[in-house]
This record gives sequence, structure tokens and C-alpha cells, in this order.
Amino acid sequence: MSRRFIAHLDMDAFYASVELLRYPELRGIPLVIGGRRRTPENARDGVPILRDYVGRGVITTATYEARAFGVHSGMGLMKAAKLAPDALLLPADFDEYRRYSHLFKEAVRAIAPEVEDRGIDEIYIDLTALVPAGAPDDWLHAREIAGSIKSAVRDATGLSCSIGLTPNKLLSKIASELGKPGGIAVIRQDDVSARVWPLAVRKLNGIGPKAGAKLEALGVRTIGELASADPALLIEQFGKSYGAWMSDAANGRDERPVVTYSEPKSISRETTFERDLHPVRDRETLSRIFTDLCVRVAADLERKGYVGKTVGLKLRYDNFKTVTRDCTIDEPTRDAALIRRAAGACLKRVPLERRIRLLGVRMGSLTKAGVQTAPAAPELDETAALFDAEHLL
Repeated sequence: MSRRFIAHLDMDAFYASVELLRYPELRGIPLVIGGRRRTPENARDGVPILRDYVGRGVITTATYEARAFGVHSGMGLMKAAKLAPDALLLPADFDEYRRYSHLFKEAVRAIAPEVEDRGIDEIYIDLTALVPAGAPDDWLHAREIAGSIKSAVRDATGLSCSIGLTPNKLLSKIASELGKPGGIAVIRQDDVSARVWPLAVRKLNGIGPKAGAKLEALGVRTIGELASADPALLIEQFGKSYGAWMSDAANGRDERPVVTYSEPKSISRETTFERDLHPVRDRETLSRIFTDLCVRVAADLERKGYVGKTVGLKLRYDNFKTVTRDCTIDEPTRDAALIRRAAGACLKRVPLERRIRLLGVRMGSLTKAGVQTAPAAPELDETAALFDAEHLL
């Protein structure tokens, strides 16, 4: 196995931590981020209290003080209110989170340029070229670099991060969790049996609920038990590729490189409504939201320097059934009006006989923007009724 020093950096309670920079008086208080901004009936220093929340929004993130009550990302806010009724609730501000994301990533690249972007709050970093070859204390040297990165992130943003440092991406993802919050966890290949094998199989990034349940039915609950399982049995139960990967992952083997650049396949925006919207009675509201989604997709394309040809629509009904429709336009574009026109054409192919829970717009078949783009369309008409009577069954 080649000599590598791979770090996984994960910001600690990222969204909540950004909010605490703006509201330092809330430090040490259970705080949940999620839902939408509203005028509260009851509040503490102007911030709504979770027990008063009514709706079906979900938690985006929570401070560690709130997590102590059992709340976590993805949990419904109504359910969270039963666990932590006195927690405070703030809406997500993704523009601000993206700004801080840019700041911390630039701080890291100034020290270690080999960075793989994995989302708004996490990255992989290849430190191998920065560690002198043949040094007897090479892991200590790598850890010092990780410490410098951690300090640089703090200086640039005022935020804390956790870093996992191991020979590969898979182990580093596990290690960064072990170091939370604010730590640096080092796992060498020789440490896998002591540090990794006692963990539950779900700690392996790539083993989800279904695979975890199937492994448990086979009597495999820990990563160590998975590592000692017969590879032939895993392949028989999970298929050749996934079964072989399970065996390698459990033994800490992962040769994936840190990929410093990759083209996005699509750019999308979607929203889940606080209440189900009726395609006739809530037509104006739906049209306004639809327009806004198209404008946001166009702005994302502009910011990232892309145009696209395939416009997609996603719609989820009140019975949780989800439908999607795509259409391909003649020329690549990032014009909001053209995107909305194409998305509206997709909408005409969707039955609108039930209330709507979620609406989304996507642009695919992306290419870098150049001089050959579609001409600008007329200015958006905010009052256009995309959800009109002719669309209904």
C-alpha cells in the first residue's frame, strides 16, 4: 500500500456555529436550525422557542447542547419539540453558510492545495506531498500540518472544525467523527483493529440502514465482525462489487484518490411546503414559488459558470408519491425565463389532482458557459399562472 496522509475536515455543527457568531448571547443554550422565518408568539430575546413550532419542517443542524436531548439533523421539528421543548429555533441562512464555506476552504488551500470538496461543510485533504519522505516521525509531522490547518480555519472564520488523519479517505471520515468536536484524530493502518473494529457497521460511510439491517440479520454488528466475515458470503448476499467493497472497507482498505476537481452533473433547487398546497386554490402561491425556484437555479448556474440543456421538474404529492419530468431545450442556457418556460412544459405532463407537498426544478446536461448560449428571454412575469386550469385532470 502506498504511503499516504489523507485528512477529512468536518466543520463542527456548521450552520449552528455560524449563527452563534451572529448571536453570541445564545452560546451554551440548546439551539436548533431549521424551518422558515416567522414572527413568534413566544420568544427568548426575539428568537422563537421550539415548543411553539407548528409545521413539518426538519432540523438542518443543532448545537451540541441541543443534541444532548436526542435531536439530530433530518429530524422533524415537531418531533424535536417534544424532546427539547425549550430549545431555541432559528431559520437556515444558506447564503451566509456558503460565504463561510468559501472562507474556510480558501484558508485550507493556502496551506494544502490538494483539496476535494465534499459539500458545504466538509472536505478531504491530501497532505502526502507536504510530509517529508522517509522522516521517522512522519505521522507526527502530518498531525502538525493538520493542527496548522485547524488554526487557519479558526483564524479565517472564528469556527471550530474536527479533522481525521489516516492513510485513506474511508478511515479519515470515521476518524473525524471520533475527534468531534474540535479534535484531531489520527488512525494509522496498525490502529484499525483497536480503534475501528469495535464500531458499529453503520459507521462505515457507504453502509446504509437497509444494508445495516441485513448485516445484523447475518449476525454482523461491528466493523470487526464484518472484517472477519467470509468475503464469499458477503458477495453472495450483497453482490460482487458491494460485497467485495464491504470486506475491503472493514479492513481499512481504500485506494480512492483525493479528487481536486469534478464537473457537477446537475444543479437543482427544491422546497417542501409548510402545508400541502392545492393546485387550484393555491395557484398563485405555487406559481410564485415555481418562478422563484427557476430564478434560483439560474442564479446558481450563473455563479458556477454553467449552462444546461435538460430542464427537470420534481413534484411530491400529499400521499408522498414523487413524480419527475424532463425536457431538453434546443440550446444550452442559464436564463431564468427559458428555464421556467421549459419547466412549465414539464408541468403540463404531470397530473395535478392532489395537493402538493414538494416542488423542485433541476438543470442537467451541464457545460461550461461560453459565447454560444441561448438568447435572453423576455423578463419573467411573476403573475403568470403556471398552475392553471388546463393543467388539471
